Amino acid sequence: MANLQKFHELCAKYKEVADFVLVYISEAHPTDGWTISGSIFQLPSHRTLEDRTAAAGMMVAAEHLECPVVMDSLEDLASRAYGALPERLYIVLDGIIVYKGGPGPWGYKLRETESWLKAFKENQAVC
Repeated sequence: MANLQKFHELCAKYKEVADFVLVYISEAHPTDGWTISGSIFQLPSHRTLEDRTAAAGMMVAAEHLECPVVMDSLEDLASRAYGALPERLYIVLDGIIVYKGGPGPWGYKLRETESWLKAFKENQAVC
């Protein structure tokens, strides 16, 4: 959640360069699991798709996200395929992963992602 505002700013800054999508995955710190104090939302693990939908809706409402938000399956297929728990950044170009950020929280580096987008934008301007 702490990085969402910065992610939102990145989306606004590079919206002419890339389409941004946020994939809502399982709760990183559920109240019935590895919980942390000070979390904005105190939510249990998602047991149904409705639970996940409600949690994603709360996040979207609280953060005023303008990029599309999609949800992972309850089997966490996207999270597992992309090693995304608790968060991760990818850039996909023409169906190919061209940037793979490290797993969050320590490997979640918006500046590194922004550097890639900036270089791509500059390269596109030259072509």
